[in-house]
Amino acid sequence: MTSLTETIHARLVEALKPERLEVINESHMHAGHQPGFDGTGESHLRIRIVSAVFAGMPRLARHRTVTDLVRPELERGLHALAIEPAAPGEAIRW
Repeated sequence: MTSLTETIHARLVEALKPERLEVINESHMHAGHQPGFDGTGESHLRIRIVSAVFAGMPRLARHRTVTDLVRPELERGLHALAIEPAAPGEAIRW
C-alpha cells in the first residue's frame, strides 16, 4: 500500500516537474495537541518544492497550485499542510 506521503510526492512530480521536492511527515511533532492524538499516521505534512512552474507566480498562487493538487487528501482528512514553494534560483531556507 502506498503511503499518503508517497502519493502526494508522485502527484507533485507528475504535475510540477520539480527540480527539488520533499514531502515531510511532521505528525509526530503534534502528538498530544489534541486529546487522543499520539502523533502516528500522516496527518501533518510539509511540502518543500522548487519548480519552474512557480517562476513569476505570486506566493498565494503557488500555494493554491499545490493545495489544488492535494485537495483529495485534504478532503479525506489530511489535517495540516505547510507549503514552502520556490522557483529555481530563489533563496530558500532549507
